[in-house]
Amino acid sequence: MSSTRMLRLALAPAVCGLFCCAALAQDSSQVLTGQDAFTNYQKEKPGVTRKLTVADLPKPYATQGVDNGAPMVQRPDGAMPIAPDGFKVSLYYTGLNQPRLIRKAPNGDLFVALSYENKVMVFRGVGPDGKPKEVSTFADNLNLPFGIAFYPAAHPKWVYIGNTDGVIRFPYKSGDLKASGPSQQLAELPGGGKLRGGGHWTRDIAFSKDGKKMLVSVGSHSNVDDSDTHPEEFHRADVLEFTPSGKFTKIYASGIRNCVGEAVNQITGQLWCSTNERDMLGDNLVPDYITHVEEGGFYGWPWYYMGGNQDPRHDGKHPELKDKVLTPDVLLQPHFASLEMVFDDSSQFPAEWKGDAFAAEHGSWNKAQRAGYEVIRVPMKDGKATGEYQDFLTGFTTDDGHVWGRPVGVAFADDGSLFVTDDGSGSIWHVEHTK
Repeated sequence: MSSTRMLRLALAPAVCGLFCCAALAQDSSQVLTGQDAFTNYQKEKPGVTRKLTVADLPKPYATQGVDNGAPMVQRPDGAMPIAPDGFKVSLYYTGLNQPRLIRKAPNGDLFVALSYENKVMVFRGVGPDGKPKEVSTFADNLNLPFGIAFYPAAHPKWVYIGNTDGVIRFPYKSGDLKASGPSQQLAELPGGGKLRGGGHWTRDIAFSKDGKKMLVSVGSHSNVDDSDTHPEEFHRADVLEFTPSGKFTKIYASGIRNCVGEAVNQITGQLWCSTNERDMLGDNLVPDYITHVEEGGFYGWPWYYMGGNQDPRHDGKHPELKDKVLTPDVLLQPHFASLEMVFDDSSQFPAEWKGDAFAAEHGSWNKAQRAGYEVIRVPMKDGKATGEYQDFLTGFTTDDGHVWGRPVGVAFADDGSLFVTDDGSGSIWHVEHTK
């Protein structure tokens, strides 16, 4: 372990207690652009802002695709996520088996999907010790659950859960810590897949602002298989529209390789997606992205990317689609593995951040110099993205390139503080603004 890392860990308990302020935070007014905007874990520090554009992207195969999965290690003693100056980070709960998506119920309870245990848990409140006041299993015997949604929004009667092969719902009244009745199967989805390298299994759920549409994200079955000739790609790499009762309506948007996290912007009413793009075109292709999703929009997968850039593995195919490909709002680092996103509608974080998006970046597996393993802030203005993103919560890696934490889910509590699930250390982190 480097001397810098040892010093940081040695000082952490004395300087930070249960929190760690980012002495490494940088001037957020500086925006890194062009080639300077590309990053790796060593350059990710709270307060660093980047803006990537399509013009910054290299040609395909400028570098070789690699398999560089992160060696996971136990969280070193004293190691904590690092937030910007003025924020406090504390350990809310640990000992979980890979906690994934987290969503706040209207009454303030936090629902967390433990996908590999096939259950959804509830965490209630924060006690004087910083830990939850109550913990309960809401439902189990599920099938790789991920997405969680409450319906109707204000006074929900149902908790919807996105299993890998379908959407189900449980009866619910405010304050329930356990499902009060059996589940109802609402919609079938193409199911299964593997976490890494394609075959996406996560399914998220969001309701339109008017409550009339249930929008379900389904990732691709592969990295870049031609969906013309691979029937297993049917209704995949899409956002599907259903009625709240589960009747399929249409493909809401297509060509989105893996819209892992969905969120509805309450200012504009638009659906947004946090998206994993394709791999093996090189270190800096293809960028993951966060974008609003146009109804009827086509985002390119598998034939094109970032507008009309054709994937060389499908050279010459579907020229009629080239001019129809939408370019995402915010280009992130390639291979970031962008997962859940949420909009800040609170009054605790800085006032100028209100309405901004926050997203969990799970971290790369096929980038020569690893990137991700952080939570980012996506600045917004009147509900529209500026195209920039800023490192917000880092420190989940060691100086020698090992990884102890991998952010997955983000949710704002009623008091405006942020909760982050981390399936690397099996923890939930609590981030509060203190000034």
